[in-house]
Formats: sequence, C-alpha cells, structure tokens
Amino acid sequence: MSRRPRLCPAGIAQHVVQRGNNRQACFVADADFRAYLEWLAEAARASAVAVHAYVLMTNHVHLLVTPEADQAVSGMMQTLGRRYVRYFNHCYQRTGTLWEGRYKSALVQDHRYFLACSRYIELNPVRAGMVEQPGDYSWSSFRSNAGGESSDLLTPHDEYKALGGNAEARCRAYRALFDQAVDPTTCRTIRSAVQSNLVLGNDRFKDEVEALTQRRVRPAKRGRPKKLD
Repeated sequence: MSRRPRLCPAGIAQHVVQRGNNRQACFVADADFRAYLEWLAEAARASAVAVHAYVLMTNHVHLLVTPEADQAVSGMMQTLGRRYVRYFNHCYQRTGTLWEGRYKSALVQDHRYFLACSRYIELNPVRAGMVEQPGDYSWSSFRSNAGGESSDLLTPHDEYKALGGNAEARCRAYRALFDQAVDPTTCRTIRSAVQSNLVLGNDRFKDEVEALTQRRVRPAKRGRPKKLD
C-alpha cells in the first residue's frame, strides 16, 4: 500500500525533524555541517521553500520552513537527503541508510506558535547541555535571527518581521524572547505534534487545515468504538 502524501499545503509554516537511523551520528566533522547547510540552501531555493530557523544536532536536524507550493517540503527533503547520504557514505566509507525513515513534520500556526517553535529549535543545544547560551552553538540560526549575522539560507517570516521596524530592532526583540525558556507544556506540545505528523495550533486552526486539505489532523481516539444498543 502506498503511503499517504504528507500534510504540506502552500503558505503554512512547518516544523521538520529528521533523525539519524538508530540515533547514529549524522554529522562528525565541521565540514559535514557546512555541506548540509550549503545543500539545504540549494534545495530550498530549487523547491521554493523559505527557511526561517534551523539547528543541526549531532544525530538529528530541526527546520522551520514555509513552502510556496503544495508538497514542496517533501521535494526539498528528498533532494537534500539523497545528496547528503551520498556524501556522508563516501566520506566515512559506509553503505546503507543514514536517516531514520521519513522525516517528521507538523504544520505550525503562525501567530500562536511560530516564535515559540523557532525558540524551541534554537534552544536544542542548550537543553542538550552542549552549550550554556544558544549563541555559543555554531550550527543553528540563532546568530542570524538574534544577532543579525548574514545568512544566504534564511528568509525572515512575517511573525519575525513584526518584532520591529528594522533589522536591529527585530534582533533585539528576538533576543529578549530568550530571557525565558520555552515552558515545559509548550515543549511537550511541540514534540507531540511533530512526532505525530499533525498540527501545532488551536482548534480553529486545525479546523481550517482539515477544510483545506480534506485530511484529519487530530489524533484518533483510542479504543474500540462503543457498540450501539
């Protein structure tokens, strides 16, 4: 049986996660991180996908993106994944799969969760105990979003641009968001949505997505249906 196409409507942000198979390392040397980011930028441009935030961890990747066309994210991830696997297998004289099956993703409601999801992504190295501050980690979008570091990869989202009237004001306001960690409830909600390939948003947003895609975006109820009398 063929797999159902992913929920990937144009114009709606998505949180994408791809993990190494059996949690094995996907990045070993700095050159690996640089190669992935270079090819991510190329694949994003070719597929018309805007990248807003990212973090490359040792054994997995988080991206926050918005496609301009339906299913564009799937095309981007397939192109990027295949190219990077060829490179990684060649460099480290290995064969076989690198990624843990298909990537996982969740549609993200802009005004409610976009900035929280962006912070969640860029705080990954801090939560993992790799660095004390997000700006200490080299392989994330934090230095661009919060510090104004130039990037050919990133495209500012409307929610980010609304933080201030110019680049300096936006960076300052974005940094201020990191004065407090993402609360545990929101973290669990973000993780649950992406693990289930569903939707990160309120009921109204879910209703809109279901009407747009003609697909169920809420978890199915557990247990057998009750018998009718």
